[in-house]
Amino acid sequence: MKHQFVAAMMALLVGKLAATEKPNVLFIVADDLGFSDLACYGGEIKTPTLDHLAADGLRFTQFYNTARCWSSRASLLTGYYPQAVRRDKLPKDFGAADVLDVRPRWAQLLPTYLKPLGYRSYHSGKWHVDGRPLDQGFDHSYETGNGQGFFSAAGQSEDNVKLPVGKVDGSYYSTVAIADYAIKHLKEHAAKYSDRPFFEYLAFHSPHFPIQAPPEDIAIYKDTYQPGWDAIRSARLTRQKSLGILQAELSPLDPVTVPGWNLPEAALKSRIGPNEVAHAVPWATLTAGQKKFQAAKMSVHAAMIHRMDLEIGRVMEQIKAMGALDNTFVIFVSDNGASAEQIIRGLGEDPKAPIGSAYSYLGIGPGWSSTANTPFRLHKSWNHEGGIATPLIVSWPAGIKAHGALRTDPGHLIDLVPTVLEITGGKQPTTVADRAVPPLHGKSLVPDFARDGMVKHDFLWWCHDGNRAIRIG
Repeated sequence: MKHQFVAAMMALLVGKLAATEKPNVLFIVADDLGFSDLACYGGEIKTPTLDHLAADGLRFTQFYNTARCWSSRASLLTGYYPQAVRRDKLPKDFGAADVLDVRPRWAQLLPTYLKPLGYRSYHSGKWHVDGRPLDQGFDHSYETGNGQGFFSAAGQSEDNVKLPVGKVDGSYYSTVAIADYAIKHLKEHAAKYSDRPFFEYLAFHSPHFPIQAPPEDIAIYKDTYQPGWDAIRSARLTRQKSLGILQAELSPLDPVTVPGWNLPEAALKSRIGPNEVAHAVPWATLTAGQKKFQAAKMSVHAAMIHRMDLEIGRVMEQIKAMGALDNTFVIFVSDNGASAEQIIRGLGEDPKAPIGSAYSYLGIGPGWSSTANTPFRLHKSWNHEGGIATPLIVSWPAGIKAHGALRTDPGHLIDLVPTVLEITGGKQPTTVADRAVPPLHGKSLVPDFARDGMVKHDFLWWCHDGNRAIRIG
């Protein structure tokens, strides 16, 4: 009996040691971030935290999302194309049902696969997935709504309990709150579960419309965009080439194509003012008033990304304080390309309110969206490169020896779950609720960690909102 007891205790100890050796996982998702917005992808916006992660790890130059927020989150967390799990539609002329619905029970989220391995899972920020986080493997969840803007706490909840809304007075800014709750989760983890690995899903709204940011952040960029979108696009492409991100030419501005749900140009003029611009036209054709107004809008977009980077830095400092930095696998992506959407919701648009404040409800519009997506064509919701290309930064000091290297293999959000399962030793069940579980659609990126050119897809495909694309090779 004594020997059995010793053996059992040794098994528990070995299990605990093995758990601590498994990497922690941090997914960071931006919303409507353009391919070239980050400094390490050619942008002029100050993103030192993400630049540092890139310098310590890898940047992928041909990585893709699904062109839209909810479908990208489905792929990110399940490892499947969203159409396969009812989170996006296929055209009826494909013989498919026109369905956007609840996922099949077999289409589980990543925390469900990690839980048997001892992981604790936490979510902070945007959700936009069917079901609730706590029902799908997350141990804590801070959910935010963005319908009334970044300075309104309306729609927030913690572990399914609604939180007070409070006043819209500048004391609340969702990007900061999302980081606050992630840090809260990690501090609790350090205090109570330090013998177990964690998965933190950090999902920002930035820089989604309405473009709103703290005034001190906007001030940093007040003069940056006065040269206009033609000049900024050209400068970004020059930096991209010097960084080795790509060798390409600028796609021409599209002066016609905008989202079909945008406010008509006449409505934009009447509700916002004569300086709003509905199409991506040459900068030189704008009036002096339009140039000033448009430059001011892009300074807010930059400030939102700048603030997000600072808040990511606070989360990384917490992980460092836990002694967990070396063995934390970090990925950063955007859910789609930058958005040309120009609509008004929530608290509405007060033309007298300072641009970027709580009662200003603006989007960057197609001119600046084209800039954010440099050098690509079109925007969020299209399956052109401007809609589906995303930065992918991967950092894992204990597991990736390359520092600051580029990876050119085409990849997709469907690859992230297989990657995490490989580095954690996780596996899919073969059946769920008596239904066979199809193989994941993605491929693990782990071979690319050692050397470029190691992960090859037979094809990648997209289908969203009437747009279709396929890439082979």
